[in-house]
Amino acid sequence: MIAEIGHFAVILAFCLSLVLAIVPMMGTVLRQTLWMAMGKPLAVGLFGLLLIAFVALGYCFATDDFSVAYVAHNSNSLLPLPYKISAIWGAHEGSFLLWCLMAAGWTLAVAVFSQSLPRVLVARVLSILGLCSVGFLAFLLFTSNPFKRLLPHAPIDGRDLNPLLQDFGLIIHPPMLYMGYVGFSVVFAFAIAALLGGRLDAAWARWSRPWTTIAWSFLTVGIALGSWWAYYELGWGGWWFWDPVENASFMPWLMGTALMHSLAVTEKRGVFKSWTVFLAIATFSLSLLGAFLVRSGVLTSVHAFATDPERGVFILAFLLFVVGGSLLLYALRAPAVQSSTQFSLWSRETLLLLNNIVLTIATALILVGTLYPLLAEALSGSKLSVGPPYFNQFFPGLMVALALLLGIGITVNWKHSRLMQLFGYLRWALLGALVLGSALSVWHTQGWLMPVWIGLVVVIWIALSALTDLFHKLKHQSSLWRGLRKLTLSYYGMHLGHMGFAICILGVVLTSFYSEERDLRMAPGDQLQLSGLTFTFMGTQQVTGPNYKADQGEIKVTNADGDVVTRLYPQKRQYQVQRSMMTEAAIDPGITRDLYVALGEPLGEGAWAVRVHYKAFVRCIWLGALVMALGGVLAVLDKRYRRRRVVVSTEQTAETVYSHA
Repeated sequence: MIAEIGHFAVILAFCLSLVLAIVPMMGTVLRQTLWMAMGKPLAVGLFGLLLIAFVALGYCFATDDFSVAYVAHNSNSLLPLPYKISAIWGAHEGSFLLWCLMAAGWTLAVAVFSQSLPRVLVARVLSILGLCSVGFLAFLLFTSNPFKRLLPHAPIDGRDLNPLLQDFGLIIHPPMLYMGYVGFSVVFAFAIAALLGGRLDAAWARWSRPWTTIAWSFLTVGIALGSWWAYYELGWGGWWFWDPVENASFMPWLMGTALMHSLAVTEKRGVFKSWTVFLAIATFSLSLLGAFLVRSGVLTSVHAFATDPERGVFILAFLLFVVGGSLLLYALRAPAVQSSTQFSLWSRETLLLLNNIVLTIATALILVGTLYPLLAEALSGSKLSVGPPYFNQFFPGLMVALALLLGIGITVNWKHSRLMQLFGYLRWALLGALVLGSALSVWHTQGWLMPVWIGLVVVIWIALSALTDLFHKLKHQSSLWRGLRKLTLSYYGMHLGHMGFAICILGVVLTSFYSEERDLRMAPGDQLQLSGLTFTFMGTQQVTGPNYKADQGEIKVTNADGDVVTRLYPQKRQYQVQRSMMTEAAIDPGITRDLYVALGEPLGEGAWAVRVHYKAFVRCIWLGALVMALGGVLAVLDKRYRRRRVVVSTEQTAETVYSHA
């Protein structure tokens, strides 16, 4: 009965999304205030119904209702309760229900927090979001129903959740990632609403910026959590593999980053209007492309859902409808919007434009590397592989260029800056970056390495440029504390985001060149010398978990003085239901290094294949991502986004403009 309630709630939600897509939009056309006002209660109802459906599915998992096919395929009576709950989004049907719930949540947030905006604009935005929900819910109902029954032949027990997903990372990674993916639908809706109204101005950019920034922050955390999960769960010891599904989340992040900076220019200076709208469309389109790649069955990846072609065709059709329709509207309306504001070569506008170009080129190259093997296989039948060498050939250089532009862009003025004055501002930052980067790059035992030197110079350049900008903003203040209080949260958020980017670069460079790895046979008592530490294999013992049995090894790690640094306990698990073997790495984490040990296969006589890693500064990669996301949250909390900027007269004027457009 609970499953039927959930299914019925989804059907009602689909009907409400249809009404939401039509009625408020018709209200803007017919100038019916009551119809436009229906957007908020419809958004509340849509979210409430999908929340009921989500809770119903969770109840089926918690009570082991194996008459529900999705529960039977992804759970088991021995599965611990936390993993039964996270199994809701552990496979395709439930994860897409979570996607639909989050889409409804973003729609509700727009309805609640956009009270100061023109009614016509809000009505159009909510209708566009409702139209997106129509597509999502149609896909859920017609191809991916998570409430389908197995009656009358329900199994006694379930197949169990994929052992790879029985991990804390699954609990938090997909929700964060989906919040970012779906969140970009809001700025897409604002962009389409602005095109429909013919009003691409600074106000539109100001309304869109907080929604873009918070979605970008969620996606940043989601990508970082996915990297962290793959690092410790898969037993490979790597943090990024240029997997096609990893690329599917990285591309909208890159375009979202470009969109945030472009929105800043449009709000501050009223330029790049058409380009900003295009970026909004492209970012959401890439989010939908990611859903297609993951759920269509065209990819073979540890991150992908194995699905039938029917689902892929449905998503592809929806993707073509969204992208084709929005680009057609863009082609019709964007040329009429022209920017009359001028700026010089040495201005913040120019630097942010170059920033956008670099990010767009990076996205395009990743898109080619991701889709080309699929197109080649579809056209010729031959399987091709585009791996890390392709991406590593161009991506580091583009990120270095981006970092150099970042250091200049935060200090240059809007509209115009004198070149000699700019050089005077930044000469000490540049000199300090070169000197400190050179000094630090020769400290390591491996000696001077060009890529490490470039990375350190870039990181120090970003930090010193930020300090230089802060110094020039405070030097005329009567007191340091008063000057710091005058600076806005968005200013601090900007610098925090840039520092997070620098920390990420630092982690990537140092772990890529200073990490060490050994794969070897180890019997009890065998030792390995690595990075000044001694790893001693003490043997294995049998341990039992709630739904698995495991061989657990013990590795004692000592330093040069013979003192015990840590003891590591990697496991080789066999899950009882699916009879699959899983590697559980043991990690001793630290800011400057991780000690990482994973068991391979038993080699007889108590010996095992053992993989030992010394991962230098790998934690900086995820720390930097979290700092970037925190910078985004600080920027959204700026009081100018909470201030009621649109007074009644302005709102009436705006509504008149939108109504007659």
